[in-house]
Amino acid sequence: MVTNPIFDNTEIAFALKNDSDLDRAYFLFKMISIQPLVRIGTAATNFAIKANLPIEGLIRSTVFDHFCGGVNEDDCIPVIDKMYAKGVSSVLDYSVEGKESEAEFDSAMNTILKIIEFAKERDAIPIAVFKPTGFGRFSLYEKVGSGEALNEKETTEWNNVVKRFDAVCKKAKAYDVAVLIDAEESWMQDAADQLVTEMMKRYNTEKPIVYNTLQMYRHDRLEFLKEQHALAKKDGYYLGYKLVRGAYMEKENERAKEKNYKSPICIHKTATDINFDSATSYMLNNIHDMSMFAGTHNEDSSYLIMRLMEEKGINNGDERVWFGQLYGMSDHISFNLANKGYNVAKYIPFGPVKDVMPYLIRRAEENTSVAGQTGRELSLISKERKRRKLADN
Repeated sequence: MVTNPIFDNTEIAFALKNDSDLDRAYFLFKMISIQPLVRIGTAATNFAIKANLPIEGLIRSTVFDHFCGGVNEDDCIPVIDKMYAKGVSSVLDYSVEGKESEAEFDSAMNTILKIIEFAKERDAIPIAVFKPTGFGRFSLYEKVGSGEALNEKETTEWNNVVKRFDAVCKKAKAYDVAVLIDAEESWMQDAADQLVTEMMKRYNTEKPIVYNTLQMYRHDRLEFLKEQHALAKKDGYYLGYKLVRGAYMEKENERAKEKNYKSPICIHKTATDINFDSATSYMLNNIHDMSMFAGTHNEDSSYLIMRLMEEKGINNGDERVWFGQLYGMSDHISFNLANKGYNVAKYIPFGPVKDVMPYLIRRAEENTSVAGQTGRELSLISKERKRRKLADN
């Protein structure tokens, strides 16, 4: 039971948005709330990009500018600085997906190394992030995770993946910048988990620098967390985990059905919520051994973490506990938490407009599938627009 609700304060939530920003946000979420429109828009956008039609300007001025910080790191600085003035930090997320070549993987690694250097100079960017498949082929992770023998070329490729992970984690430790490693589909995740655990052993010796990601819509992740905790205590290193609910549910269930195995996904949303909250509770109960980045747009989970922190005597600004939301969403959570002194970071996607489109399309599709998310955004924006009109009269 929430005794002191803070997330309804729209004046704090939207302090950085002027009236035209609010109008654009309202229009975007109104469009996203209409599922057929999202499907048609997605198909039309994909066609326009493949046909090289001149639509980048339109995308940049609407959906891109709402959900992304810019096309490169420097482009993001105004957004980063404005948010940090309100106590909200940034996680620069190079959101280019679907690459396949060694040269592209090296380029992605160099971008992350550059972001760590960029972050070192700015208190507003305490954390870096990358996707495992930004550093190697999806099918290679899948093969390694299944225990299949690699041929000579694949062995070289995998060694390169390990080197890329190590280069980023080593620099993150040297620069004292935490690095979050995202989770992906379950059938490639075992190999990524093994590799991230190795990086934790190597670099989380004084405190958590390397963070893995647990998708709590998977019914096995709470047990995995406990197993990893036992391993870390035995081997004498710290754990860092980003907790999220998950982003590939439909794909996971479809593959499980197609290949006739039990889906790794919880049987219903309530089970996922219980799983997520149980993991946050477990981590806060063991905060001396680990650090948590709670990536959530769920108000109830956020209130629970706040209550547990208070009960356990964990200060609002304790560096071992972070809240995270995506840029362009849930400002009512991010800015109201920051206003109360909690550590909050927004994921800020960036990259060339054309390359970031798969990410933006996924954001739109997820918003239509998450019950209540878009409706909540619209009601809060409407409330703030009304508040401003009354204040002007």
